[in-house]
Amino acid sequence: MLINVSKRYGENLQTLKTDLGVDNILALPRITKVSVNVGLGQNRLNKDMVSYIEDSLGKITGQKPVLTKAKKAIAGFKIRQNDVVGMRVTLRGEKMNDFLNRILNISLPRLRDFRGIDDKGFDKQGNLTIGFKDQVPFAELGHDVLDKPFGLSVTISIKNSNPDKSLALIKTLGFPVKIK
Repeated sequence: MLINVSKRYGENLQTLKTDLGVDNILALPRITKVSVNVGLGQNRLNKDMVSYIEDSLGKITGQKPVLTKAKKAIAGFKIRQNDVVGMRVTLRGEKMNDFLNRILNISLPRLRDFRGIDDKGFDKQGNLTIGFKDQVPFAELGHDVLDKPFGLSVTISIKNSNPDKSLALIKTLGFPVKIK
């Protein structure tokens, strides 16, 4: 059974409202954006790998990634100012919902030894970050992903929240949560 995040949020507003003890529906936590980040590391020196990561991130998210550049030079890491050090994509609206549906229904079940989302992934504002060691769980890339692995992180920004409210929202939306 496929889970639709936006549909499930609409269906469970009243339950979430009573669980969190909130009077107004507008005060409930809700997902505002999803950011997908890739740090290039040593791959930044290999132009073929940079273009491969850019294409792969575009296929995964459906948007062209923005290159992030170094603000200042760091001699210890051999980074000059304005060197490309990573890529990011910010998703909002319908693309965000589609991406969350794919993460929930396809990518997370394909992770090896996945026991659920840990509550350590939440920051003080209630935003959730999920790290992927490689891009294998993403079905959009096909089977040629094993020869050029790269890691990425997915940050789900949640408005009107703290870690406890965010955890309740994530459970309501159908994300698998690790039991303590």
